[in-house]
Amino acid sequence: MYRVSLKTGSWPLHLAHDRLHNRTTAMKARSSGTAQTRITSSEIAKILFRSMAAAPMELLYCSPWELLVATILSAQCTDQRVNQVTPALFKRYSTPFEMAQAEPAELEGLIKPTGFYKNKAKHLIGCARAVIERFHGDIPVTMKTLTSIPGVGRKTANVILGAAFGRPVVVVDTHVKRVAKRLDLTDSDKPEQIEQDLQHAFPKRQWTAVSQRLLLHGRYVCLARRPRCEECVLCALCRWKGKHDR
Repeated sequence: MYRVSLKTGSWPLHLAHDRLHNRTTAMKARSSGTAQTRITSSEIAKILFRSMAAAPMELLYCSPWELLVATILSAQCTDQRVNQVTPALFKRYSTPFEMAQAEPAELEGLIKPTGFYKNKAKHLIGCARAVIERFHGDIPVTMKTLTSIPGVGRKTANVILGAAFGRPVVVVDTHVKRVAKRLDLTDSDKPEQIEQDLQHAFPKRQWTAVSQRLLLHGRYVCLARRPRCEECVLCALCRWKGKHDR
């Protein structure tokens, strides 16, 4: 199975047996006619769950509020870098009430390594104030209420709903978008349409788990520029014209 190293941000990939098994399964599916014109989402899910028995959220957090903050900081930044910043940040501002009264300069200094720190500090303070004023310090649990908070878009809201509250959601980030298109699960470039396409492709009970595995697969194997096709458990199912089928 895949195992993530948070220290190195890399996959220790020793998957020769699993990949051979998955390739054989996929080839049988094709020969039987079940994947003649479109990759079957059920086969994709089966292979992903077999290869990644666990697919943890890589952002470290202890509460929905901390996850919300960490997710905002993760924009255009790696989860590993965010995890280096948040311990000191949460020690200084452990609740939305404390964050709402933060001095911008001090907050900017704590989050500077995550990039775009001035805008992120502004979003965090505004987010904290909105959570207090509108929701009495509690993180809301619907898409509509979450996206009403400054700095919270649909992707961030889905992360919170899925990871913090266990709701069935499809998180679409740049990795999920790339993998979904390469696997012919969508032909759209629009995140909301991709979300809908993946919702139609997989049972609702699998949405959160499958999208998290697609995310990790894109982050560590199906890379944008140099995909590791030789290590990919889905390679036999993939019809992306740019793949390196070895």
